Amino acid sequence: MKQITIAPLTRIEGHAQVNIVVDDKGEVADAHFSATELRGFEKFLEGAAIEEAPRITPRICGICPTVHHLAAAKAVDEIFGAAVPPTAHDLRELLIAGQYISSHALHLFFLAMPDFLLDGATPATRNVVGLAKASGSLAGMAIEARKIGQRITEETGGKPIHPVSAVPGGMSFALAEPKRAELEAYAKRAVEIGKTAWPLVVSELEKKKDLLGLGAVTTDFLATTAGGKFEAYDGTLRMVGADGAPLGEFPAKQYADYIEETAETYSYMKFTRLKKGSGFYRVGPLARVNAVDAMGTPEADRMLAEFRSRFGRTPQQPFLYHAARVIELTAVAERALAILQGPGITDRNVRAETGGVKSTRGVGIVEACRGTLIHDYTVDARGYITRANFIVATGHNNRAIDRGVFEASKKLVHGGSADEATLNKIEMVVRAYDPCVSCATHTIGRLPLVRHARDRPAADHAEDH
Repeated sequence: MKQITIAPLTRIEGHAQVNIVVDDKGEVADAHFSATELRGFEKFLEGAAIEEAPRITPRICGICPTVHHLAAAKAVDEIFGAAVPPTAHDLRELLIAGQYISSHALHLFFLAMPDFLLDGATPATRNVVGLAKASGSLAGMAIEARKIGQRITEETGGKPIHPVSAVPGGMSFALAEPKRAELEAYAKRAVEIGKTAWPLVVSELEKKKDLLGLGAVTTDFLATTAGGKFEAYDGTLRMVGADGAPLGEFPAKQYADYIEETAETYSYMKFTRLKKGSGFYRVGPLARVNAVDAMGTPEADRMLAEFRSRFGRTPQQPFLYHAARVIELTAVAERALAILQGPGITDRNVRAETGGVKSTRGVGIVEACRGTLIHDYTVDARGYITRANFIVATGHNNRAIDRGVFEASKKLVHGGSADEATLNKIEMVVRAYDPCVSCATHTIGRLPLVRHARDRPAADHAEDH
């Protein structure tokens, strides 16, 4: 037996590796995706006032802080029994739209597409710099999309990173007319970028049909919907089988009745299973386009129809997450445009009064860019957090990524070794999910951590005091 290790995994957020076990015949016996870092934000929050959670949790990640901000804010609203005004609800939708546009553009063009557009390039050029040299116009569009997402986040969230505007009962400030007009122009441009990106991404996936099935696993899917339509901020959780058959829907607060959390010894990341269907499921862009009846906006619905005509009603291939991201980027841009053109978006009634703790438990769920994000808080009578539990999108997808790298390794690695190009294809399977490892390393159970004291002279130890 020998082991091939891919470490660190590149062009993902956080620290992880792939370990491939090869038998004496040179064939793959097993392979695992492992998170190699631990961050314990649930423990950090214990003892904090619950209204501080929306300010603390965005620090979990600089790539997707907005969704943690909003999931925490929704849980706080429930604990205080606050009914968020309609305009505040729309502003929160705009805030999450900015996150989607920025994050999906980052992943598509900076992290994932170099593998497709620069196939055969060396690691030194298979990146965004190489992409800029190969296509300056494409790189410019990618940078512009990132800018649009960050500007929407800044104007609705107060800051472009780690937003602060969602507060108990709503939002801390309203949107002024000059800013509304500016964001409307940005949203229009984001729709155009989505329309431009769609044929490019689809054509690249079809050119790589020999790769399309790499790392494929058959799973059920979980996503938030509202009346069967795509919904990022609020709705019910819908479960569908691998064949698209409905498995049921449930409200946010009941998630523990349907999702079970487990742990494995080789990773600092939790694993999950559904208590319905096969138990093996995925979340995120592909899961959402497979679970919904419609996206709910014209251009995104046109893309969804084309996606299903090309790839099937509930396709399983992980690289199709890339196409699903374009559909979602377009959908949230269209939704943002509709909100910004609505009559009430500059209304100044953006916060309801709160009168103390009404419930000692609050659950906030949003559809983060990478998939379903769950924040669950328990507080005492004074509103101090006694327990916090997060299930992050990459945690939901952890088992699919893990088994995906095993399937890809079995197909690609023979003779006991693999070259850089082969190992990069295995990395591509991981990158398809756009994992956010820092967000997801919230493990349960006993941690395999051992503290070793250093041998130093007694005089040196005195300096520690």
